[in-house]
Amino acid sequence: MSKRDDLIAKYAEDLKTKCKVNPDLDLLTKVTIGCGPAIYSADSETVAASDAAELETLKKNFLIKKLGLADTPALSEAINAAIDTYGRSERNKYRAVVYYLLVKHFGKESVYS
Repeated sequence: MSKRDDLIAKYAEDLKTKCKVNPDLDLLTKVTIGCGPAIYSADSETVAASDAAELETLKKNFLIKKLGLADTPALSEAINAAIDTYGRSERNKYRAVVYYLLVKHFGKESVYS
């Protein structure tokens, strides 16, 4: 297996065990690929849920630019819901998993088809 395949398996396990979500592996793979090289860097592979600037960047670059959503309070609520689903006490919140949860939350799977 490639490094990316190993990471996808790790993300799928997080979705199952920590988020209690049965992942759509095809969508998870596409979301992971969409993250690009960020998934290979220790600093950028995770989302710092306590960093307001990082959450704002996630909102602007992923939810608004990538998913094409309007900038409303619902975006911040969805980010918080995804972090709650992952578990606020969970130290490593992988970017691909958070993005996957947000794609599912907004029903934007078509962006990755």
